[in-house]
Amino acid sequence: MLLQKFYMRALHTTRMVYASGSGAGLEKSALSALRKKTGYTFANCKKALELHNNDVSEAEKWLHAQAQSLGWTKATKMADRATAQGLVGVLVRGNLGAMVELNCETDFVARNDVFKRFVDHVARICLQYTEAIEFDGDLWKLGYESEALRNLPTDKGRNLGDHLALLIGAVGENATIKRAICFKAKHDINLCGYAHPAPTNVGTTDDTTQVGKYGTIMAFRSDIKYPDYEFQKSICQQIVGLKPKKIGEYDKDKPVENKDDETCLIHQEYLLDADRTVGEILKEHETTVVDYHRYECGEATKGNLDEILRSREQSSN
Repeated sequence: MLLQKFYMRALHTTRMVYASGSGAGLEKSALSALRKKTGYTFANCKKALELHNNDVSEAEKWLHAQAQSLGWTKATKMADRATAQGLVGVLVRGNLGAMVELNCETDFVARNDVFKRFVDHVARICLQYTEAIEFDGDLWKLGYESEALRNLPTDKGRNLGDHLALLIGAVGENATIKRAICFKAKHDINLCGYAHPAPTNVGTTDDTTQVGKYGTIMAFRSDIKYPDYEFQKSICQQIVGLKPKKIGEYDKDKPVENKDDETCLIHQEYLLDADRTVGEILKEHETTVVDYHRYECGEATKGNLDEILRSREQSSN
């Protein structure tokens, strides 16, 4: 009740200041607060307040409605434009993991902080739904295609497709949510994730989405009570760099003659020590890889082959 009274008093005071202000007719602190809350420009926030008699709440609603309308308009106009650039985002939190790929038209936008934050947002929404999954067994894994991702609900009756439209409106070029893969582990299985190259981290130290052009999430077992993260990361780097097609089994998969052609993870040369295999290093660290998934930004998948061909055609013209 006290908080409610304080809020009403603060709101009333704000309106009085607006009404009695000089020249601009707007209270700078309230205008600043509206900008900080919505993220929209000074001019747009000022216009919103003026149109709604300095009612902050109504101004905020109008801004969101305008942005939604503008975003969808731009999204519709740009829908056929190829998106060959983008980022992979990797987020691992305890026994949960999500890896997503988002695409845009240019590398300039892919490096933009607004785009990176949206990659982080999509990864967190995926993780939110993964957390609610109940399953039997030790490891659960599910892939999402573009349409399913766009339809994931977020907040206030919106879905990721609505947020994507706002992103398109903000960055001024087409963007797509291409795919995602989610992991949930139980019992003695651990998860590790990695993005490359030189990943930019989005989020807090303990809850970080790594973004880069390549990414992987690995599920593993370890007999060591406190597994070495740097070692885990090195195996993820191995997967990203050497693209193994499978983990491999010693009694079924024999090493190939040319080591450069090796596609079984356990028989590949270890990136950090070419004199040893990944299998030997895993045994030394009492670790077993259970599963993994690797993303490369822009690689062909069943769902986007036509778009890649269209992009190449546009580039050659």
